Amino acid sequence: MQTVVLGSSGTTAEDVLAVARGAARIELAPEALVAVAESREVIEALAAKPEPVYGVSTGFGALATRHISPELRAQLQRNIVRSHAAGMGPHVEREVVRALMFLRLKTVASGRTGVRPLVVQTMADVLNAGITPVVHEYGSLGCSGDLAPLSHCALTLMGEGDAEGPDGIVRPAGELLAEHGIEPVELREKEGLALLNGTDGMLGMLVMACGDMARLFTAADITAALSMEALLGVSGVLAPELHAIRPHPGQAASAANMVRVLAGSGLTGHHQDDAPRVQDAYSIRCAPQVAGAGRDTLSHARLVADRELAAAVDNPVVLPDGRVESNGNFHGAPVAYVLDFLAIAAADLGSIAERRTDRLLDKNRSHGLPAFLAGDPGVDSGLMIAQYTQAALVSELKRLAVPASVDSIPSSAMQEDHVSMGWSAARKLRTAIDNLTRIIAVELYAATRAIELREGLTPAPATQAVLKAVRAAGVEGPGGDRFLAPDLAAADAFVRGGQLVEAVESVTGPLA
Repeated sequence: MQTVVLGSSGTTAEDVLAVARGAARIELAPEALVAVAESREVIEALAAKPEPVYGVSTGFGALATRHISPELRAQLQRNIVRSHAAGMGPHVEREVVRALMFLRLKTVASGRTGVRPLVVQTMADVLNAGITPVVHEYGSLGCSGDLAPLSHCALTLMGEGDAEGPDGIVRPAGELLAEHGIEPVELREKEGLALLNGTDGMLGMLVMACGDMARLFTAADITAALSMEALLGVSGVLAPELHAIRPHPGQAASAANMVRVLAGSGLTGHHQDDAPRVQDAYSIRCAPQVAGAGRDTLSHARLVADRELAAAVDNPVVLPDGRVESNGNFHGAPVAYVLDFLAIAAADLGSIAERRTDRLLDKNRSHGLPAFLAGDPGVDSGLMIAQYTQAALVSELKRLAVPASVDSIPSSAMQEDHVSMGWSAARKLRTAIDNLTRIIAVELYAATRAIELREGLTPAPATQAVLKAVRAAGVEGPGGDRFLAPDLAAADAFVRGGQLVEAVESVTGPLA
């Protein structure tokens, strides 16, 4: 089992994915525990003074004006967790909650939040035990952190609320902690606040989205190449010298991927005697420009994610010189913007893929293919309704591309009067990525069928590898009408599981 060592200076996207999706174990570096202990000494010294300090000896948010006496401070920290664990709606996916917890652990291990080493170690123990707090869909406004989601996680550390065990069964958190020999934490000054004041939920979903989108851009380059091949397209538009004069790196990478997929094709650039073409339609000719713009958007999103992974987001924070200062670093705007930006890129990539599919099915634009790629058009409907499904998914993507981050709704008696809605941006992006995967799968299904209908012509070696692999995966080829949903589900699994890219790379080597 992989082990992730967490120090005091942030973490990496690879570590987040290893913990969230791969169940990697977490070890705390000794220097992190030293940093945590040193910052705790600062908090305890402040707690002993008569002057009020926000989050240590005061209430929270709009209630920060009240000074809290020492005998009530443990209750204060328990109460903030209990009262803020107010989420509603469906349970959030296990991988999202594990990413959320790990990223909060990353921040408290930084020595900037003032919690005790005991709290940090307990968080690691809960993750290593495979205990996953129940977090609900609704409750975060993306400012003052992902408050409700993080509060549900903190509730589990206290032995309260519900959590999912390693077996996937939801049970009382106290029972699960006891079974794994983990003592519930009794929170002290500053600790409740430190556990729920961060951008960890939206950041975790951004990190996972970046990994998923990278794979989908490669898959989309492949299906675009297959569609170009099926439509006997003009592959000269992919020449590197054409893309060099408009030097967007993502565009060049997508064009290069398509060139490698089409190498050795007996379809592209040939067999146009009946309808000579100098140019293909935009959905074919401009595929690298659209996918490339999305790739460059992804690069920017990764830059933002990396910066946030290096951050220690809390309020107040313990600075290296020992000062404890209030701040606004919990505002999720930087993360929310790129989450929305990726949703826009996903919608446009899905839109152009659907246009290529529609072209493959239209006998007036497909250059000799049967209507709807049907076995016997008229008797058979072929892939007519597969394109309907794809179009419905594209329409949904367009709705999901409406930015969440332009919205704001005041809360906490107008103390928190501008919020990021970053959690909402992340949640809709996850849906968008799921739908984009399905859209690419439908294009794959149509393009592979169309290529096999070009009898007597030899597709590229990479295409042949895709045809062999996709048929072995249970996606049927040309023929009469049949129950299409299982074929589409198999195509979706083929794209989602990475087999499409693997099949091509077995011939081309690694693609961008």
